[in-house]
Amino acid sequence: MTALRTINLRKTIITVLMLGMSILFLMPFIWMLSTSFKIEAEVFVYPIQWLPTQWNIINNYKEVWVGQFPFYIYYWNTVKVTVLTTLISAGVSALAAYGFSKIQFKASGYLFLIVLATYMIPQQAILVPQFILYRFIGLFDSHTGLILLSCFSVLGTFMLRQFFMGIHTEFIESAKIDGAGHARIFWQIAFPLVRPAIATYAILRFIWTWNDYQNPLIFLRTDGLYTIQLAMQKFTTINGEFYSLMMAAAVSAILPLLIVFIIGQKSVIEGIALGGVKG
Repeated sequence: MTALRTINLRKTIITVLMLGMSILFLMPFIWMLSTSFKIEAEVFVYPIQWLPTQWNIINNYKEVWVGQFPFYIYYWNTVKVTVLTTLISAGVSALAAYGFSKIQFKASGYLFLIVLATYMIPQQAILVPQFILYRFIGLFDSHTGLILLSCFSVLGTFMLRQFFMGIHTEFIESAKIDGAGHARIFWQIAFPLVRPAIATYAILRFIWTWNDYQNPLIFLRTDGLYTIQLAMQKFTTINGEFYSLMMAAAVSAILPLLIVFIIGQKSVIEGIALGGVKG
């Protein structure tokens, strides 16, 4: 009984500590959210007023979304680029991972090592060749070019290949005996078994693409094509002295990421659990 009480006390202490750390980590976000609701005069009032005395939600967010620098244009650009990049990248990575794990051919192992070796090349080292190539083929300053930059992921291929390798070969062989080709085996057998892993990678790719600042900065020039990250930089340059407006813009920028993670967290947990069972 004493040992049981000791374990329960230890769990309670750990839970309280984790709760305290969670609140500590959430405080900057809470302050940002609170500031986006305030008038400018209350932003730096000390002690901090977590709840505004004068609410200014409509004016702040109206200025962000339909004001001098309308965010809805850049939101649409970012949603389009991010969703298409995520779908294409997840599909291509899944197909490549299936090919490297379940289709045996000469030098398949060496070819995979060559693909994996490209991950060691820093992205900054190939920016100039990519820039010259895009200018030459006419994809510079376009969303099509920006989408193609992130559609082929070595990390996604490697990550999903590990999960495809966990599928028993007997399933594949049984399907081949029944006359199924690789396309049918992939969609009807392999894909459902690793769907949590693919969903996990898709969520990660969505977050990476949404937060991407470097590629849009280099490969986009037209203001109307800007993504949310470039829009944030320009918005803070214009409204740098108005912290309530900047926090409203920041909340607008990160809100989709929170929504996607909340919706997809079940798939992320399943993907992690699948990897744990496989290991």
